[in-house]
Amino acid sequence: MPLLEVRELVVALKKDDKTINAVDNISFSINEGEIIGLAGETGCGKTLAALSIAGLLPQKAKVLSGEIIYNGRQLTSLSEKDYCNIRGKEISMIFQEVRQSLNPLLRVGRQIREALELGSAAPLKLSDRASCKIRVLEMLRLLGFNEPKKIYNAYPHQLSGGMCQRIMAAIAAISRPRLLLADEPSSSLDAESQENILSMLTEMNQKQKTSVLIISHDLSIIRQFCSRFFIMYAGKIVEEGQSSALYSPLHPYTQALIGAIPGKDKRGKDLENIPGKVPSVEDNFTGCPFAPRCKKAQKKCEETFPSATETESGKVYCFFPNTGGGNG
Repeated sequence: MPLLEVRELVVALKKDDKTINAVDNISFSINEGEIIGLAGETGCGKTLAALSIAGLLPQKAKVLSGEIIYNGRQLTSLSEKDYCNIRGKEISMIFQEVRQSLNPLLRVGRQIREALELGSAAPLKLSDRASCKIRVLEMLRLLGFNEPKKIYNAYPHQLSGGMCQRIMAAIAAISRPRLLLADEPSSSLDAESQENILSMLTEMNQKQKTSVLIISHDLSIIRQFCSRFFIMYAGKIVEEGQSSALYSPLHPYTQALIGAIPGKDKRGKDLENIPGKVPSVEDNFTGCPFAPRCKKAQKKCEETFPSATETESGKVYCFFPNTGGGNG
């Protein structure tokens, strides 16, 4: 049985007197000990999908319909008190907006340690607090901090954005959750720091069987670290499957995203450019939302959203999927 099942989830945003579906009827699952990827451009609904799982939707958003089932429990019907018994202990999240997520008045070591303390059923003794500090220092060292004691006593404003990103990862991972939601965990990081965070996620997955949802716009990360992928566009999933299928994607949008990734094989060549932009959630469309940007689009693409076409490695929602077996 999957650890997490998201079934026909619709997340709506309230704006003025309108209700707008920002996440539109998506379904996916994560098995115990699996790493999956959710990819797409900014504004496609990836973060709202993750926040709905963590029960942290902003005030203007709400789950309109669908189910979120974690370890056999229906999360959408939980009270805030019951959610607090799961959030941070069994389900943790690395937030994308790290500056807004860290408390500027507390040293970062204390903020990481609090994640451990909140998971304890009883107040910690002094000896337990000392053990917590040791674990925090080990986590900081694992994430590539050469002077973990110095970082432990630092305030967020004394650290760079990339360092704060790693602190956020430490807060989410220190309690050893069963499910970790990682929203752009390696964005704005140099190559070494990016490798440290992704290696930590992989180690958690291998040693602790932590299930991980990696949210990213970078399909090279999804292809390297995830067993399965889901591509979102304008609130909908347009392609899903085994990550090996990303070497020969079927949906024109997925193909364009892959074509935009720099690589040695593309040196001296123009990278893929997707014309236009992701439509606003306020745009009212009945067909495929990618149609205005798609080179293959025909009239029926603008009128009807395509049903799923089953493939050997997954599903694609497109009337004219690529069949050439390559990226170009």
